[in-house]
Amino acid sequence: MTTSEARGDCVGDHCVTCSDEAVPVRILRIGDDGLAEVDTGDGRVEQVSVALVDAAVGDTVLVHAKEAIGVVR
Repeated sequence: MTTSEARGDCVGDHCVTCSDEAVPVRILRIGDDGLAEVDTGDGRVEQVSVALVDAAVGDTVLVHAKEAIGVVR
């Protein structure tokens, strides 16, 4: 495990937990409930949880199963 993976930062485009593909999205808004509206890059806006990551509006996060699993740095 790399230092980035140990911190929870994703370093590729796959979930480090299950090796399934994660999708990069950009955060548009974050609510007080830990849910964020994100731009999927194809004209859709979806809601995902950002409870597991330290992310801000404008950040790109990798999402797997509607859960942000890492911030792309």
